[in-house]
Amino acid sequence: MQDITAKRVPHIILSYWVIKIASTTLGETGADMFSMTFNLGYENTILIFLGVFLLLLGFKMVLGRYTPTSYWLVFTATATLGTGISDFMDRTLQLGYADGSLILSSALLITLAVWYLSERSLSVEHIPTARAELFYWAAFLVANTLGTAAGDFLSDGLGLGFSESAMVITGLLVATALAHYFTRISGVFLFWVAFVLTRPFGATFGDLLTKPVNHGGLDLGTIGASVFFAMIMFTALLREARIERVKVD
Repeated sequence: MQDITAKRVPHIILSYWVIKIASTTLGETGADMFSMTFNLGYENTILIFLGVFLLLLGFKMVLGRYTPTSYWLVFTATATLGTGISDFMDRTLQLGYADGSLILSSALLITLAVWYLSERSLSVEHIPTARAELFYWAAFLVANTLGTAAGDFLSDGLGLGFSESAMVITGLLVATALAHYFTRISGVFLFWVAFVLTRPFGATFGDLLTKPVNHGGLDLGTIGASVFFAMIMFTALLREARIERVKVD
């Protein structure tokens, strides 16, 4: 019988945010690599990573507990799929960055509302059941998609460019961290603020690395940037796996 008390998700500590930013940036560069560098287009990229996401999520749900590898593989799939969906909405459907961000913001609020009404909690550290975990991943997917759209809105829609957008988001993240340590604002609320903000941070940072110099980027290319952040994630996951083994022992 599956132990419903088994830990399904990680604790939110500094290393979580480090891996998350690397994962979301990899999702940005990876989606661009498939859709543009490999010329598969947004539709095919979405279909590929929707299948990858569902496969990895199915394995994670059957596993029924947290392991660094299974968790972050699913997370990276949401980041990559979210980037593809956002680009499809903004560019193929021509909804624009502002309207796309508004639609996704509404979708996230609806997802969180349904989650709360069902589970009476929006905690991201205490996920006691499979149903709660499904809400968890649904919200993460929508939030990652929103992050990409919001990042594009800041850098392109408002004309701030990649560097300026990253600076704005960094300032907001610092303010959120200070609110966590020095105010009584709900930790759950601040988590979701930070979660959404770190996604466009990763997206704009990914664009900064991959876009041409005349577009405000460093022109490292999607393949090189994806390999770079995959190596960061791999190193961080090895560390997390060692920590988990020590806890078990």
